Formats: sequence, structure tokens, C-alpha cells
Amino acid sequence: MKLCFLANANSIHSFKWIKYFADKGYEIHWVSLTPNQVGEIKGVKFYRLKEFGPKSFDILFNVIPARKLIKKINPDILHAHYAGVNGVLGALSGFHPYILTAWGSDILIAPKSRVVRSLIRFALSKADLITCDAEHMKKAMVKLGVDPSKIEIIHFGIDIKKFAPGPEDQDVVRRLGTKDAPVVISLRSLDPLHDIETLVRAVPLVLKKVPKAIFVIAGKGHEEENLKNLADNLGVSQSIRFIGWVSQDEIPYYLRAADVFVSTALSDAGVFGGSIAEAMACGLPVVVTNIGENENWIQDGGAGYLFPIKSPDILAKRITDLLKNQQIRKKFGERGRVIVEKEGNYYREMEKMQRLYDEVIIKKKY
Repeated sequence: MKLCFLANANSIHSFKWIKYFADKGYEIHWVSLTPNQVGEIKGVKFYRLKEFGPKSFDILFNVIPARKLIKKINPDILHAHYAGVNGVLGALSGFHPYILTAWGSDILIAPKSRVVRSLIRFALSKADLITCDAEHMKKAMVKLGVDPSKIEIIHFGIDIKKFAPGPEDQDVVRRLGTKDAPVVISLRSLDPLHDIETLVRAVPLVLKKVPKAIFVIAGKGHEEENLKNLADNLGVSQSIRFIGWVSQDEIPYYLRAADVFVSTALSDAGVFGGSIAEAMACGLPVVVTNIGENENWIQDGGAGYLFPIKSPDILAKRITDLLKNQQIRKKFGERGRVIVEKEGNYYREMEKMQRLYDEVIIKKKY
């Protein structure tokens, strides 16, 4: 089977999805507006569309090039990831069968703009099949007028072999300077959507109760300088490690060197596929915002704690409670691992997608 993906090549989610099917022997063509920043995949043919800055220009000036390229590739299935620019370009290509995977903010946040909502609806209307990562996203798309019968839940999933409990990596501990210190870790991008400011504001409150705590903040983003300045102003810079971007291969080692995982995101597609599930798979208790489907899977006091968005005081209390109670941390971590094994197994989710590809091809023939 020949698959053509319209997907940004700066995302690990795109990389993991495409790599699975490349490893299965599918002929893969990858079309992206962004440069490949996550690694090459053997046998995959990569094409780069030109970026023009504003998303409207990315669509306008890439309609014809994308359409010509897809026609030349002539895949069995065209699959766009993210219902924004990629989804609209896929819809405008006129190619079928066309599958669209929604990621989260494209459905939950972007449609608040009337113009963007119209484009998202157009992209969704042209898809023969739509997948998303969570039930609340499916409901949001139904509100946008999508027939629920053409929406399937496919989690991005976690490689539970790679992300698993294990001993601390002493090189990572030395690099961070966290020996014998309780460690809190965040792996979300440093952008407004992920609200790392709330975590930084919680740090001095935690240090009052747990003075030796160290906060590891991974990721890059536009807010990096502001966050570092905030840490300086709060007098907690020595307790925070801004470590920048961490490769997917290194993340499990950093998670195993931590005691608590935190996510302060204002919006999330779903639990299974991102850093929350990676932390749970490694046996870490999590403290995350009460958004999306976090409550359904984590449950407050089940695999971790939930807290309201932009509430550093409540976040600090939750972190403190966990850092002071090793038994609860262990119990939450074990529960989280079981949940991910059962509901967020990457290999099982991709097998489900493989069956959907087969079904789409069969429908095309008839």
C-alpha cells in the first residue's frame, strides 16, 4: 500500500505514526511545510513545501504545488495530520480517499475564530475518515457538523517498551545536579498554551515545605526568556533547571530521574500520546490540569492529582503532598503504568489504524 502523509516533520507524533507504517513495509511519501527536525526514517520519501509565514499564505501559495505533488505521487490513501493548514491543503487537493487526523487545538481552540472555523469545517467535510485522540474531540467535531459515523478514536499511543519504569541514570542525575534531591519535571513546550508560568509561580510555595526540591523544565518556546526572568524575580532560579529540548530517546532517562511529573497545559487533545502518558508509563505520579479527558483516565487521587488551570497555589500543594509521601507516589505510579498499558499502547493503536486503512481501500474499490 502506498501512503502519502501531509504532516509537519517537526513533530514526534508525525514521526512515530509514519515510522510504524514504514517499518511495516508500506511505501511512504511524507509532505511537510516544516523541515525534518525529529529524524530520518529509512525508505520514506520526503518532500518539503515552502512556508510563507501567515497560515493563510501557506494555504494560498501551496494549493497548486501540493495538488500537483499528490497527483504525481498518486497514493492509495492521502492522510493529513492536523486540521489546520495540512487539513485544508489535503481537502483542496481533491484527492480521495482522504483521511484527516485532528490533534487537539485545531478542533478545540482554533475554531473560536469565525474564519478559521469555516476552514476547519471545510477540511473535515472533505475527509472520508477522521481520527482523533479523545472522545471530547469527537464531540467537538460533531458540533462542527461532522457525521459521527466517520470519526474513529485512535490514540497516538506510547511505546510501552521504551517508556517503562527503571533505575535512575546516574549521568542524567550528575548533569542535573539532583543527587538526593526530590525532583519535579515538566516536558511541555515553553509557549502560552502550556502555561509553564503557573509551574514557576508554584516553585517558591513548594520550596517553603520542601526546600531541597529541584524543578526540571524541559522544552523550548517563545516564553523561555520570560520564564527565566520570572524565576529570577521570584528568587528560585537555583532550584530550576531549564534544560531545553530533549530528544525522544533521552526522555525516559529524565523521567526515571524524577519523582513527580507536572503538566500545566490549558488545552490537550488527550492523555495517550503525549508527555503525560510517557510519565505514567515510566511509573511517575502526575499532577495535571483538569482539562480534556484527564479526569477520566487519571482520576483525582487515582494515578495522580488534578488541579484547576492557572492555580499555582493548588498545584504547589499537590506537588508538596506527593514529595512528602513516597508510598502515595509509588501507588499512583503503579496505577498509571497499568492504565497506559491497557489504554495507550502505541503498537495496539497503530494496528487499529492499519485495519482502518484496509477498510478505506476496500470501500474505494466498491
